[in-house]
Amino acid sequence: MTAFTVNDRPVRYRMDPQTPLLFALREASNLTGTKYGCGTGDCGACTVDIDGEAIRSCQISIADCEGRFVTTIEALSQDRSHPVQQAWAAEQVTQCGFCEPGMIMAIAVLLKKTPDPTNEEIEAAVTNICRCGVYPRVKPAIRRAVRIARGEERVAAAPPPGIRPRDAARVVPALTPKP
Repeated sequence: MTAFTVNDRPVRYRMDPQTPLLFALREASNLTGTKYGCGTGDCGACTVDIDGEAIRSCQISIADCEGRFVTTIEALSQDRSHPVQQAWAAEQVTQCGFCEPGMIMAIAVLLKKTPDPTNEEIEAAVTNICRCGVYPRVKPAIRRAVRIARGEERVAAAPPPGIRPRDAARVVPALTPKP
């Protein structure tokens, strides 16, 4: 049995110790925010925070997580108040949303380690692939997240969980359906 902490909760997986963390999270823990993209560690859709490092969860076994602390997108913030989530919504970065959790996690780890990263640090840390091409909006979102984290800017861009879709359109004008 493999034991470590996921989203501040101790877990014990009764799975083959060589099972990739991605599958333990998605299938055994029902934490489906972490996405399966390529299975080779190239795309970054499965990025999680492990002991303060952005790790592609398809590339690490649960045995290698023994005794470690794993944070998934579900625990980044319970109410979408994390600066990266707020900036992501405010800058309207989302397209299809598939790459979003992994990219947000990579950025959150970067900002935890480097509160005001340079463009070079961003490019080195955020190597996630987005098929929709959100790249032009990612750096402005990171810059905005930096300002939000510093308290220099406040946005009310991301509706809290549990909001009804028709109410979300009133909270976030970008969600208003087109006629």
